[in-house]
Amino acid sequence: MNGSSSRFDSSQTSLQLEASPAVLEMLEKEEKRVTGVRIFFGLMAIAILIFSFIQSEINVAVLAENSGNMATYIAGYFPPDFSDWRIYLEDTIITISMGIWGTLIAAIVAVPLAIFASENICPIWIVQPMRRLLDAMRAINEMVFALIFVVAVGLGPFAGVLALSVSTAGALGKLFSEAVESIDPGPVEGIRATGANNIQEILFGVVPQVMPLWTSFVLYRFESNVRSASVLGIVGAGGIGVSLYQSFQAFDYQKVCAILIILIVATSAIDFGSAKLRNWLV
Repeated sequence: MNGSSSRFDSSQTSLQLEASPAVLEMLEKEEKRVTGVRIFFGLMAIAILIFSFIQSEINVAVLAENSGNMATYIAGYFPPDFSDWRIYLEDTIITISMGIWGTLIAAIVAVPLAIFASENICPIWIVQPMRRLLDAMRAINEMVFALIFVVAVGLGPFAGVLALSVSTAGALGKLFSEAVESIDPGPVEGIRATGANNIQEILFGVVPQVMPLWTSFVLYRFESNVRSASVLGIVGAGGIGVSLYQSFQAFDYQKVCAILIILIVATSAIDFGSAKLRNWLV
């Protein structure tokens, strides 16, 4: 019995030794294939960078040559003129209000859009059209939407709020759907096992998992929307952009500088406050 066992062990060992070169060869081929793929994509990335560099007409020499003109131009912004600071402050408050409501409306709209755009929740024939809708909402800049809504509702902050809400809903919908697709399916399956319907599965199985990420995304977009709202006034959508555009038109760069300083201070305050709120909520 021991002899047959030793013969079996020796034959098994010889089979392993015979198989080892084949396995090593297969692993070597796989490693070469992966290396080839990496080299291919690396070369493609370099080619794209070179092509985009040419298409963008990047010329560092021209920038260095005209840097003196830039310094002279920027010097004209100082000292800042805060003589109309009350008007600028009121316009900045309007701009922040536009950012608040644009983000809030977008977040409300983005939630159902994100659910319908998530592959682990809805069938593909719903997911793909919804994703293309989100793509379209993100692809069009807020300025274009502002022009459209100025025609629809007239000049003023309301047009800016609508423009921000549409564009932001597209961005948040994309981010929300990616968060939904990365959830742990365990809690959802557990809720489904209790006989819950689809809405209850989403409310009690999906939303609690993604709420921290969703909150963080909304706060980040709020900061971005305040910045975007500051230029929507150029097309008549209200806010500090109106004063900014008028000052540029009048070549009153010292007032432009004052407006920019107020915007920087406001944005920094919003960033600090939202960071504290994000840490508290998340």
